Amino acid sequence: MGEARVHYEFSDGIAVIRIDDGKRNALPPAAFHELNAAFDRAEADQAIVILTGREGVFSAGYDLKVLRGGGPQALNMVRLGYSLTPRVLSFPYPVITACSGHALAMGVFLMLCSDYIIGTRGEFKVAANEVALGLPMPRVGAAVLRHRLTPAAFERVVNLSEYFPVEEARDAGFFDEVVTPDQLMARARAHAAAYAELDMRAHAATKRRIRRELIRTLRRSVWVDVAEAAWLGLQAARRKG
Repeated sequence: MGEARVHYEFSDGIAVIRIDDGKRNALPPAAFHELNAAFDRAEADQAIVILTGREGVFSAGYDLKVLRGGGPQALNMVRLGYSLTPRVLSFPYPVITACSGHALAMGVFLMLCSDYIIGTRGEFKVAANEVALGLPMPRVGAAVLRHRLTPAAFERVVNLSEYFPVEEARDAGFFDEVVTPDQLMARARAHAAAYAELDMRAHAATKRRIRRELIRTLRRSVWVDVAEAAWLGLQAARRKG
C-alpha cells in the first residue's frame, strides 16, 4: 500500500482535508478513494470542511500517466473523479476550498464544488485545459464550470483552455476572494468559524434544493463521460495499431 496522498485533521468542529503527494498533487484512483474516505470521516464528525493542497499547488488534476495508459484503471479513475463532484456539492456541512496554488482540470472541478473558495496570490495558474490536452471537455466538467463562472469566462475556459492568473481567476468566478499565502489557512478557518453559526439542517436542505438539477445532471453525466472516455481510448488504440 502506497503512502497516503490525502491527510485528515479534525479539531473544533473543522476537518482539514489536505492533498499532498509531495509533487504536483496529481490524482490517481487511490487519491479519490482517500478523498471519499476523508469526506466520510468529516460527515461522521459533523465537520465543516477545509479542502486544501500542498504549498504552491492545489491539484494538477487526473494522473496523466494513468490516463494515457488507458484501460480499466484509467476509466475507473475518471469514474471516481467525476463521481466525487456531486458528493462534494451535496455535502451536508459547509465546504471551503483553500486553493494553495496551481489548480488544473479535475483539480478545478473539485475546487468549484465547494461552497466558498479562497485563492492564493502568486504566480499561479488556474485552467480546465482538457481541450489543450486533446480531450473534449467532459459533460461533468462543463456543468461544474457553468455553475460557478461568468458566461464569458466559461466560453474561454471550456473552448480555448485559457489559463487564468489568480486575480483574473477571481473575476472569472473561480475564487470568492484572494489572499496572500500566509493568510490562506487563517482566512479559511475564520470562515469556518463563522459558518459554524449556521443551522446545519437548513444549510444542507437549502444546498440540496438549489443544486438539485445540477447534482442530477452530474450523476447522469458521469456514466456518459466514462463511456465516451472508453470510446476515445479505443479509437486511440486503433490509430496506434
